[in-house]
Amino acid sequence: MRADRMVSVVIPNYNGKRFIEACLKALLEDAPGAEILVVDNGSEDGSRELVEESFSQVKVIALNQNYGFPRAVNEGIRAAARPYVILLNNDTEVLPGFTDALSDALSHDSRAFSAQAKLISLYNPEKIDDAGNFYCALGWAFARGKDRKTAYYERPGAVFAACAGAAIYRKDIFEKIGYFDEAHFAYLEDIDIGWRARIAGYRNLYAPAARVLHAGSGTSGSRYNEFKVRLSSRNNVYLIWKNMPAFQLLVNLPFLAAGFGLKLLFFAKKGMGGVYACGLLEGLRMGRKGGRVKFYWKNLPSYVRIQIELWVNIARRFG
Repeated sequence: MRADRMVSVVIPNYNGKRFIEACLKALLEDAPGAEILVVDNGSEDGSRELVEESFSQVKVIALNQNYGFPRAVNEGIRAAARPYVILLNNDTEVLPGFTDALSDALSHDSRAFSAQAKLISLYNPEKIDDAGNFYCALGWAFARGKDRKTAYYERPGAVFAACAGAAIYRKDIFEKIGYFDEAHFAYLEDIDIGWRARIAGYRNLYAPAARVLHAGSGTSGSRYNEFKVRLSSRNNVYLIWKNMPAFQLLVNLPFLAAGFGLKLLFFAKKGMGGVYACGLLEGLRMGRKGGRVKFYWKNLPSYVRIQIELWVNIARRFG
């Protein structure tokens, strides 16, 4: 069976008219047999209508307002009819072989939950946008290889979590570990789902043979803005509280205090220290509402492996 016959592709869209046509044309050339679902988050720029009128082979799921990235992709994943689900940002253009490479990564590793593509800057194809998502004990998530030359990071391997902007997932595992956490709205929801998969004993992979051009910040508009800074800091606190049991929180407390302190200084210099601090407080309030991953002793080896990686990733972040 052709690889694309095993795949559903879910594309969340919110006011993405300037990107969505090129995104779909490239995808249809690469995976003509895939099921394609565009989940529209209440767009007002005509992008939903463009898809409906110009791409009859694409299924559109229209939501009545912007519910955020996690809700949109969850709607698509649940509606998907194929065993593999690719999540793809609307501001991307896949390169030939993308779908086959991602499918192959999962089919060759029965314990893999996800595999992400190599994201390359759309506006500067000489540079990498994301070659694997990592998280460290300082409480920092980071995209490996950001702004390095495209020739780097050609070796496949394991990552902390897959970047959901261009990644494939086994649909049946969502039923075991849960879907994307809709409380995030945007940012770090892919780290969260990847972390939960790791706790349950699954792996997340990097498949550099799958290549995709990515505009980056296509929805939020820039790398640093108040919307992104507030939500990212809020979600980061919630992420840690949710996925770390009490003993792991205690082990990491000195690192987290240093990491959050340095980030506060960083954003203060950019005039957004107050926004960052408000996000941290919102994250604490989110944590009090519950939703923590339940600790099971059988998963202790996974927690140990994750903790070692959190320390190793400090060196990787500054390497």
